[in-house]
Amino acid sequence: MRLQIARDELKDMLKNRIPLRNLQTLSENFESETKPRWMKLRFKEPSARYKKVREMSSKLSLATVCQEAMCPNINECWGTGTATFMIMGDTCTRACRFCNVNHGKPGSLDKAEPEKLADAIQKLGLDYVVLTSVDRDDLPDSGAGHFAECIRVLKEKNPKLLIEILTPDFCGKDELIQKVLDAAPTVFGHNIETVMRLQKVARDFRANYSQSLHVLDYVKKSTPEIYTKSGIMVGLGEEPTEVIKTMRDLRKVGVDFLTIGQYLRPSAWNLKIVEYVTPEQFEVYEEEGLKMGFKYVAAGSFVRSSYRAGELFIKNVIQKHGTD
Repeated sequence: MRLQIARDELKDMLKNRIPLRNLQTLSENFESETKPRWMKLRFKEPSARYKKVREMSSKLSLATVCQEAMCPNINECWGTGTATFMIMGDTCTRACRFCNVNHGKPGSLDKAEPEKLADAIQKLGLDYVVLTSVDRDDLPDSGAGHFAECIRVLKEKNPKLLIEILTPDFCGKDELIQKVLDAAPTVFGHNIETVMRLQKVARDFRANYSQSLHVLDYVKKSTPEIYTKSGIMVGLGEEPTEVIKTMRDLRKVGVDFLTIGQYLRPSAWNLKIVEYVTPEQFEVYEEEGLKMGFKYVAAGSFVRSSYRAGELFIKNVIQKHGTD
């Protein structure tokens, strides 16, 4: 039964344009006996809601990071009507060694994408949506204008919609970050990804630790009322003390929400896993994060930046405290 479910997932990847180079690796990940017991996924048959989200994104030619990044939570999130839409295409100008998204020369921007997004979100009946994107260093404004336009159109179509964004670093340029902020997203997320020592190993040379901190610092200083969010991968060879330091650095720039998850190697090209972090260590990170003052910390083996449990918590925080 487990093998059959894995095969079904692989078929679904083929239908949704997941790169062929990842198929063998995904199958090996599903069936690997070298993983610790807490990393064994229990697969469920795709629900009707899962199929609806998949069909809608395919019909409107929308990319989701759930598919492109091979997220292990895709069945859970799509099954309950949550999806993270990836705008500006499915090809990134950067080549981070942890990431499964295609990299190379992207195509032209789809000017109709904001309307397509609004149409999909309306039909799916979502009241909280996450928008992320590939890096578009090929564009004069790194895609900030398109990102902002997507937010504006979504808000025009549904003024009550809560919009979380997970952005690139826009080369650390304040005017580009501000262009996105002017569209008034509810939550502004940008991932620092890993500890300082491993930045050059894991990330593209155009990204770095201080630049990511600057993005989050600028957002909070220029718009104090906005919620900010960041994420850290573990299992790349970092020390727990380095993770704690990274968490402190994120709190120093006012980050409100934090996710910490296990790195999973999506293909032979990507970095190898150095360690499977234990559930007990994730509990330590969560406890320490709450002591530091984060409003919410999601830490666990299968936690990702866009994480349904976290989104539900954030939604409740926003509704309780308001966005003004």
